[in-house]
Amino acid sequence: MIDMEKIGKKFKTSLKLDTFPLAIYESRNIPENAVPLCSVDHCVAKSIFLTSTNENENPVYINNKTLRGCCPGSMTYLGFAKPAKFIKYFVSTGKESVRGGAAEYLKASPEDVEKFLKSIGEIKKIENNLVIQKCEDMKNINDIDNIADIDNIGTNNTDTKDINIKSILVFGNSEQIRNLSNLIYFNNENTFTGISTPFGPSCASFITYPNGMAENTPKETVFMGPVDPTGNIWFPSDYLSMGIPIEIAMKLYENIDSSFLSKRPEVAFPKR
Repeated sequence: MIDMEKIGKKFKTSLKLDTFPLAIYESRNIPENAVPLCSVDHCVAKSIFLTSTNENENPVYINNKTLRGCCPGSMTYLGFAKPAKFIKYFVSTGKESVRGGAAEYLKASPEDVEKFLKSIGEIKKIENNLVIQKCEDMKNINDIDNIADIDNIGTNNTDTKDINIKSILVFGNSEQIRNLSNLIYFNNENTFTGISTPFGPSCASFITYPNGMAENTPKETVFMGPVDPTGNIWFPSDYLSMGIPIEIAMKLYENIDSSFLSKRPEVAFPKR
């Protein structure tokens, strides 16, 4: 049994988060109060961040019918489109014949962008709805592998049989993420690979990698980010994200009471 509400509250309390941990899941149905992801903001990643930081923000969702107004780049990392041919120039050094030479200078050369895209592999397409919702707003999830019957398509509910939890997304300041990082290594032997900070846009750090959507995503890995400086205009300078595959998140939840977070809270959060 997965009690997302209980897991979310435990993470928030134990890590002293000012934000709300988010559940990211695929479903044939959507919550009744959910709104299209890109109706919140053009930037998919910013919309997700606002869902975590605003107490009254509704759940958000995206599918192939709600792509209008979304950042074109995010469509690649959510599996709705193949990478645009010009993107290797835009992300690197630019090309005068492509968008007037506009460039982000995030990679040294177009060839480096091509190598990056090849390194992550093909990105899986989302077959149903991708929903991002505060963990605390969810009911008990009894079976993450059981997808609803075809007869239920189009209904608006959160039937537990319909939900396939993929990951949990946490936002926090450096101290909170530092504590979470140690919790990840509490009984993890993957000393050098338990946490990864891979290149890519913020939406890849938040969704693509933690959800295992990229073909070459490493297993048993948590993803810290974002590394994309183009989000600095809206993402707090003292914050980081941690995208946690659901299987790992469940282990972390079980380990909290045995770890320093509960046994030595004065070390995790010293009084200054």
